[in-house]
Amino acid sequence: MNELDTLDERPLLVTGAAGFIGSALVRQLLGQTRAQVVSLDALTYAGNPLSLGEALHAPRHRLVRADIRDATAVRAVLAEHRPRAILHLAAETHVDRSLQDPAAFVQTNVFGTLVLLQEALAYWQALDEPARGEFRFLHVSTDEVFGSLGVDEPAFSETTAFAPNSPYSASKAGSDHLVRAWHHSFGLPTLTTHCSNNYGPCQFPEKLIPLMIANAVAGRPLPVYGDGANVRDWLYVDDHACALRVVLARGHIGHTYNIGGRAERRNIDVVQRLCELLDLRRPQSAPHSRLITFVPDRPGHDRRYAIDTAKIERELGWTPLESFETGLARTVDWYLENPGWVAAVQSGEYRHWAGPAHDAVPTGPVSRAG
Repeated sequence: MNELDTLDERPLLVTGAAGFIGSALVRQLLGQTRAQVVSLDALTYAGNPLSLGEALHAPRHRLVRADIRDATAVRAVLAEHRPRAILHLAAETHVDRSLQDPAAFVQTNVFGTLVLLQEALAYWQALDEPARGEFRFLHVSTDEVFGSLGVDEPAFSETTAFAPNSPYSASKAGSDHLVRAWHHSFGLPTLTTHCSNNYGPCQFPEKLIPLMIANAVAGRPLPVYGDGANVRDWLYVDDHACALRVVLARGHIGHTYNIGGRAERRNIDVVQRLCELLDLRRPQSAPHSRLITFVPDRPGHDRRYAIDTAKIERELGWTPLESFETGLARTVDWYLENPGWVAAVQSGEYRHWAGPAHDAVPTGPVSRAG
């Protein structure tokens, strides 16, 4: 497959591109490579076009509003834009929401992935060589499919058995199984990644780190589940985007790769560190730790996640650039410096974006300028 810094008229198709990780990936692709990018997003509550920043109107980029569950829409996008690869990031992701509405997660994460695989397979089978040999379907998943670890258990590897404990993780495990089956049954050239907890700019404020920053700035309680001792491995979102580019360009077809930050932290320690960073930047409100409030634990709350990244480091040469300390500081600074983005998300204003639906996209390929 062509390296991504080579100008190629065939774009990359990114699903879920207006989400947290998807938008970081699109910004990086347009800022650091010469790739053409077509972004596909249903623009639900977590899809925020503002997160794409300058990439939203870049000449090498097109944002299409469509749902991956809509086979007709997906087929139309594939037929019009003729992508050289699909990077599949569209998903419902928040565990708390999955406990309230499991069906929505099965619909998007399982059925949506099924539709996308079916349409991708038909598209791929109709390609001429060498385009058929160069095509890739990269499926982005989560470490939560592996379940929960004890304190002294080894980190999840690519061969760890699936043991999902929430509707969210079960739906992602289901989508992973489908991707594997479409490769082994039909030959679709797939790649799968499992990432640890992402953090960084433009994350929807229902997730731990942006929620704590927003609440602390507003002087509201900082709710911590249970005893706060749940452990997660933290991965800066730009490092994740870089890893996805590496896997797409050099990953072995049919393989899975774990992507993590080698930064295990207890939730309470993350919140305490956020408070310390905010004390330095907003000393008039210090100490922010006075706002920490322990709340009843959520059902099925996994105790510990940890990712073994030896395979991607050994085979593809990827390692994260940000430490947790540097990444967290950058994240806090971004949220404090971008109150407009935060306000638009909290008010829902970002959902008024009037971009094209799949049947209203201008005809013709993505612009070759830029």
